[in-house]
This record gives sequence, C-alpha cells and structure tokens, in this order.
Amino acid sequence: MAEMDGLMDRLEKAVIRLESVLSNSFSSSSAENNVVNGINGGVVPFVEAFDALMAGALEEYVKNSKVIGGDVETHAGMVENAFKAERTFLVFASQHQQPPQAEECLILKPISEKILEIQSFREKNRGSQLFNHLSGISESIPALGWIAMSPKPGPYVKEMTDAATFYTNRVLKDYKSTDPRHVDWVKSYLNIWSELQAYIKEYHTTGVSWGNAICSVPSTAKGVALLQKSSESSCPPPPPPPPPPCPPPMADSLDSKAKDDISQDRSALFAQLNQGEAITKGLRHVSDEQKTHKNPKLRSQGGSSISPTKSHTPSPTTPQSPPHQSYPPLLELEGKKWRVEYQEGVQGLVISETELKQVAYIFKCKKTTIQIKGKLNSIIIDNCTKLGLVFDDVVGIVEVINSKDIEIQVLGKVPTISINKTDGCHVYLSENSIDCEIVSAKSSEMNILVPHDGDYKEFPVPEQFKTSWDGSKLVTEPAEMMG
Repeated sequence: MAEMDGLMDRLEKAVIRLESVLSNSFSSSSAENNVVNGINGGVVPFVEAFDALMAGALEEYVKNSKVIGGDVETHAGMVENAFKAERTFLVFASQHQQPPQAEECLILKPISEKILEIQSFREKNRGSQLFNHLSGISESIPALGWIAMSPKPGPYVKEMTDAATFYTNRVLKDYKSTDPRHVDWVKSYLNIWSELQAYIKEYHTTGVSWGNAICSVPSTAKGVALLQKSSESSCPPPPPPPPPPCPPPMADSLDSKAKDDISQDRSALFAQLNQGEAITKGLRHVSDEQKTHKNPKLRSQGGSSISPTKSHTPSPTTPQSPPHQSYPPLLELEGKKWRVEYQEGVQGLVISETELKQVAYIFKCKKTTIQIKGKLNSIIIDNCTKLGLVFDDVVGIVEVINSKDIEIQVLGKVPTISINKTDGCHVYLSENSIDCEIVSAKSSEMNILVPHDGDYKEFPVPEQFKTSWDGSKLVTEPAEMMG
C-alpha cells in the first residue's frame, strides 16, 4: 500500500510539472510568442522553422481551400489543426529527452486522432463533387507521422506525397482548362510536403531532435488530454488510431519473479542433461502395435490418433471476428453522378438514362454485372470484386482502383482505361476502341482482348520491367519472361 501511495505521489508531481510546462508554452499565440517552454528568448531553431512552414506553405494552402470552399475548406481546417498538434509535439520535444516508447505513443496520440479525423471525413463524403480533392489529402496526411519514423523520416514523407499525386493529377485533369483555382490549390498543397521534406532534412535527418532535459511523461489520460488541449481547442477529437503502432515491450522488462522462474527452469534442464546415459531411463518402450508406420489401423485414423505418452489439452478457441458491417445497396443518380454501391450477387443491372456530362461511380460491388447504355463522361470502379461491366461509350476515362477479378467490355469507344492497384482485370475492346490507351500501375493479371476474325485474341499487359542506363538517362522496357 505504501508503494502505491508513493507511485501516486510521483504521478501527481509529473502531471503538475507537465501542466506548468504547457501553460508556459502556449500562454500566447505563435505569432506573439516571446516565452516558449518557460525559456525567455523565443523558440528553438527547428520549432521556429516549423512555424515558418505553417505561416508560409500551409497558410497558402488554407487560403486556396477557402477560395474553393465547401468540403475542401472544411478539410483544410482539419489539416491546419493537425499541423498545430504536430507543432505542440515539436515544442515538447525541444525541451525534453525522448521518453520510453510506451509514453511516446501517448504523446503522439493527439496527432493520430487528427489524422483519423481527416481520413474519416473523406470516407463520410464519398458522394462529394470534390471527392478527388478529399482523397488527395486523405492519402497523404499520414506523412505527419514522420515524427515516429527513424532513421529515415524524409523518404517516408515523400512516399506519402506520392500516394496523393494519383488523385491530385485527376484534379488537374478535370480543372486545368476550366478553373485555375483548383490548379493553384493542388500546387499549394503539394508544396507543403516539399517544404516539410526540406525541413526534415535540415533539422531531423534521422528522426526527431529531442532536447536534453529529462522528462517524466504521465502515462495517464490526463497527460494526453493536456497535450490535446494545448494543440488546439476548436475541434473535438474523434476516436483514436496512432500512426505507427508501438512495438511490444522488450524482454528486459520482465519482472524479477519471471526472471527467477526462467533461471530455475534453465537449471532443471541442465540438471537433466547432465545425467548422461541415465536420462533415457525415464522413456517408455513403444511396441510395434503403437507405431503408426507398422500398424495400418493407426494410419487410417490419420491425425485423430492420440499419443499414449502425451497429455492433450483442448486448445483455446480462436476469437471470432466482429460481424461484418453491411450497407444497403444503392443505385441512384445524385446530381451528375450515378452511384452504384454495395451491390452483391446482382445480375443484369442496367443504367439506361445517361447523358454526356454524367459520371458513374461503382463502389464495393461483388459478384455483380452492370450495363451502362449511352454515352458518359467517365466511369470509376473502386474496391469491387468479381464485377462485370459492359458500356457503350465513354468520352473521358474508365478507372479501376483497388479491385479484384474485373471484366470490362467496350461496345463503342473509350480513349483511356486506367488500372491501379488491381489483381485480375480483363478488358474486351471493340473495333472502334482499338486505339484505346491502357495505363496501369501496381496491378497484376491484366489482359487485353482484341477483336480478331469474329473472336477475341488475348494479350497480357506486362507486369515486370527492366531498367538500364544508356549513358545519359534510364531506359525502361518490359522484361521478356516467356521464351
């Protein structure tokens, strides 16, 4: 009981100290902050550089988002709050030594919650006219988790940025010639990550630059709440999900009792080994009738036979996974977008009332066939399995993303078909669509079937490539695997 009281006293002191630090750190806004971390004279250089990034690249992105308005503006507010939470972490790191991993996860929790909030907003607004904007943000915002990456946080940010370009390129394609505001928005957003990579390279090349002061971070909800409150108070946090999970505790964290048990077990083992030939006296003789390879009856029983020398205890049952959440199937025209979602086992679904300005978005459909008549602007297949699509004409692009076992048949004409992160895709072209361009990335088992003498001739899309240096540049070509 006395030990528990002592632990509680230490914890309370740690909480009081953290409250004092944070109240000093955020008593005034970042623009007028003359006392940071309780130290007169301003912030440390790497916090000051992060402030410059927020006041420059981030502010430009927020301004361009407000010009577009709607969901993009709302999303930008969440991104801004996430950067504020990251600044809170950097201020804290500038004053303290790196804490143990378990406590570091608690400090990272507010940032994790902001990231989840941003990604959840995209999922809740799949019908948004600005869905590509939201997706570009959602795919790349985990880059803020660089603070938990070591020893190469910079390349991690670049990897996350590359994930955004798939969607930002769509924004550029849709608005390049019609609305330059969206082009400015893309440039300003991608510039944030470019500047962040430069910032990391200068100040945190191999990981976060922690301070020198020893810190005892309270491993309680109160300590986490203090960090959340200090980052920003305008947005309530959603349920948590940390960017990088914390590794399990190391073996050296075993308590003394467990170590003693291991030592005793090891001693007993060595004592048995030191018996020499006497160690075999405890073994029981097994007759031929009990040997599987000499008794056909035992062989016929297979794995159900029980060894006479082994005690069998029933293995614990595997915990059942939570029931899969189901959504009602959807087929509706929302504005200029046909939404076909959560259809399963439906054959012969037909969309016939189409217009040139309309798009079709097919999401999470399984074992379903869909026919789209008339002429559309574009078709997107997202997260579908065993889907068959037949359509007449598309003036823009047909995209297949994150799907499996897809079959597409073109009856009329389509200029471009894009296949991304998909396993198994068969495309049947018509005579009028022979000049269609196939763009693929991170996909496998892709085949293009071309009309030939009243039938189709199948051609595989290369999945493996070889790259060589020709003296001035890299040259990439498909690798010939058949011969």
